[in-house]
Amino acid sequence: MKQPLVDQIYEIADRIARAAGLEIVEVELLGGGAARLLRVSIDKPGGVSHADCELLSRELGAELDAGDLIPGESGYQLEVSSPGVERKLSRPRDFERFTGQKVKITLREPVDGAKRYEGVLTSFIDGIVTLETPAKPVAIPFPLISKANLKFEW
Repeated sequence: MKQPLVDQIYEIADRIARAAGLEIVEVELLGGGAARLLRVSIDKPGGVSHADCELLSRELGAELDAGDLIPGESGYQLEVSSPGVERKLSRPRDFERFTGQKVKITLREPVDGAKRYEGVLTSFIDGIVTLETPAKPVAIPFPLISKANLKFEW
């Protein structure tokens, strides 16, 4: 029941975000009852501002409330924020956008004997993510990726 609702919220948030020049990175609906939390991460080239978060929060909240989309008498808390410097990569367009950046990837099944890789994302072509690791280049089929994040160098 939760995933169809999250997908519906994503579609609404994406429409609002695109109109404002923003990208929806992730939508999560956590908890239940009075502790229900709707967390939305947004991004744009150059990073997001507090005003970007406020705009999406105001417009998304108004639309969700008008449609009474999130069930429950106790309501929910809406949190809109930046995905942070080690943002999650989940869609093909994320891998295309962040080519040239350092990433950390965890796989469902091993590729070349390993399930975890760190390296520079060199390409995403025809469903294959290519990383330049310290040892050698690695080609990873996109469906094998269970988790991927940018890797910030402190």
